[in-house]
Amino acid sequence: MNLHMDLSWTVIVNFVTLYGMKVLASLLIFFIGKKIAALLTAIVVKGMRKSKIDETITSFFSNVIYFGLLVVIILAALSNLGINTTSFLAVLGTAGLAIGLALQGTLSNVGAGILLVFFRPFKIGHSVQVAGENGTVEELNLFSVVLKTGDNKQIIIPNSAVIGKNIINFSAKPTSRVDLTFNIGYEDDLRLAKETLQEIVDKESKVLNEPAPFVAVSELAQTSVKLVVRFWVKNEDSATVSFSMTEKVKLAFDEKRISIPHPPLSNTPEA
Repeated sequence: MNLHMDLSWTVIVNFVTLYGMKVLASLLIFFIGKKIAALLTAIVVKGMRKSKIDETITSFFSNVIYFGLLVVIILAALSNLGINTTSFLAVLGTAGLAIGLALQGTLSNVGAGILLVFFRPFKIGHSVQVAGENGTVEELNLFSVVLKTGDNKQIIIPNSAVIGKNIINFSAKPTSRVDLTFNIGYEDDLRLAKETLQEIVDKESKVLNEPAPFVAVSELAQTSVKLVVRFWVKNEDSATVSFSMTEKVKLAFDEKRISIPHPPLSNTPEA
């Protein structure tokens, strides 16, 4: 009886020793390999940035490289445990087909991400409108585009939603046109209003000389004459100049007694 127990104990100890060491070695392979993968990815990213490769491509491929290395590390850890990785890959391939059918949306995001990287409709730091959302591009990864809005909110948009709709890139060109519309009354001096607007836009230092700014009547509306002021600025100056011009026009119109008609009140009777 004692001999039988001694033999059983010896078998258990040998089993635990053998496979315990393998499990420990596999864990070491995984965790050390993960750190190495992160280090290698960082080295590649540093090299790409040093070579002045576009930040969008750098960000995307850093994800691809890291996850690719992680798959190799996991396979190495499993192989160390004695698992036949060839059979495992075959099973994984079969499972991958089933998972792929279940995760078509996710895989379409990856495909869309690849298209975004190679066609590059925008870059990191560009101001864009994608999938109906406005913001600055912070990140492009395998699955999504990350935007930061003007009020410092973060918007995460799936790549498939980005590639499937219109993309407006406000930063693709260095300058942009601004159109401001102002209303005056029919009884007001039209020439004076135009001269006032032209004088304000000509004095604005951030307005570009070429193409030349101009002021024109855009519409004879029901209750007012609509004047448009059209000029070009650098992209980064667009909002600042628009706000400044609007304020200056209001003050100048007040000074010169040029009216800004209010929209007519609704005549719909109250219920």
